[in-house]
Amino acid sequence: MQRRVCCNCVHDPTRRAMTAILTITVNPAVDLSTEAPAVIPDRKLRCSAPRVQPGGGGVNVSRAIANLGGVSRTLLAFGGPTGMALTNALRAEGLDLRGLGVDHPTRQSLSVRDAANGLQYRFMMPGPDWTESDCATARAAILQALEPGALVIPSGSYPPGLPDAFFVDLNRNVAAAGGRIILDTSGSALRAAARTGTGLFALRMDHEEAQELSGARLKRLDDIADYASRLHRDTGSRIVMIAAGAMGTVIVTPDWRGLLRPPVVVPVSKVGAGDSFVGGFALALSRGDDPVSACAWGVAAAASAVTTPDTDLCDRADVERFVTEVTRSAL
Repeated sequence: MQRRVCCNCVHDPTRRAMTAILTITVNPAVDLSTEAPAVIPDRKLRCSAPRVQPGGGGVNVSRAIANLGGVSRTLLAFGGPTGMALTNALRAEGLDLRGLGVDHPTRQSLSVRDAANGLQYRFMMPGPDWTESDCATARAAILQALEPGALVIPSGSYPPGLPDAFFVDLNRNVAAAGGRIILDTSGSALRAAARTGTGLFALRMDHEEAQELSGARLKRLDDIADYASRLHRDTGSRIVMIAAGAMGTVIVTPDWRGLLRPPVVVPVSKVGAGDSFVGGFALALSRGDDPVSACAWGVAAAASAVTTPDTDLCDRADVERFVTEVTRSAL
């Protein structure tokens, strides 16, 4: 009998033991989402009752992995009543949490959907200021939690005070322990990661971030692929991925350069699509898939996430169906 391939292969005796996954969220949030009949300036907007959900890059990566039947350890900084609400919600979802020892009050974020035109407006707060002592404490907590060979996923924005090169510098320690960093960030932290010779295992960004980083418009897929190849060469990263929206994800590895295109879906919310991608990608890597096949799982997870509201992230059944519809083409 043919075995059905799915995201949770831990019980498959033909598979090797799964690699540990460690997500890191230095700037988590409690996400509030609501809807207004129309978003109009200078008027009181009567909104629907808000949904309250956990947020932050690494937090959502762990949630996506759990949605797909996988397991990860979630490291995060949290504090205050908002932090308590966040961790209570994550524990209710069954996540394995560990604090970074930095207990500043956790921030909030807000997304509002305009019912008149379907557009979504997202308001992201900066988070608390970190001190040098906070950075040292978080670094020690990460290294203490590091398992040999683990996939380490710092994801999301940085709080003020955290050095842009924090995780790039940490990469030496992670690599020495046999670990592999998958970095998904933006802004000045992404610029730090794009410096020559950073040597990350995987570097991911979206099209807009790639354009900002390159200083070019990158209108064609070949332009995106050429820039990904440049990053692959200059940074020494083993894998570089640039998400190009509905067109799919461009990936460059030592063995292949190409596009993985998702099935056509009707989008509901783009929130969490990138985090779902990273979750699907990391989970597939953890079970031994090659990088391109793992990227296909990530593309399927992102496609699933855009069909769900707010930060519900990917759905396992959809991902298992969508991954069979992901197409590959060399660039």
